[in-house]
Amino acid sequence: MSRRRTIDPVLWMGFGAGGTLAAIVLPALMALLAVAVPVGLIALPQRMDLLSLVHSPVVRVGLWLVFAACLFHWAHRFRYTLYDGLQIKHLNELIFTGCYGGAAVGAAFAASVLWQIP
Repeated sequence: MSRRRTIDPVLWMGFGAGGTLAAIVLPALMALLAVAVPVGLIALPQRMDLLSLVHSPVVRVGLWLVFAACLFHWAHRFRYTLYDGLQIKHLNELIFTGCYGGAAVGAAFAASVLWQIP
């Protein structure tokens, strides 16, 4: 008897990775840019300093990974919110395609924006 393998473990792994990155990176950015800069603890970074940082391929890939993981986390959470909260599990294919397709389009858009930075 052959059992069909599902991709659910991979989806849950992406959900966990996105949630972890969002929980670590986003509060640090908020603390720096929304608290430390307005209070005057650190100086506002200049545009040229940020551009020189983003010119590194390692930084670009890292930023893209954070963006893509957060989008994938959102897609998985939103999918199960629609399934469980609104009880529309009968639209499985449409919801799956919309959520993960939207995350993939967002990740592709983020990659194109990051690689077009002069």
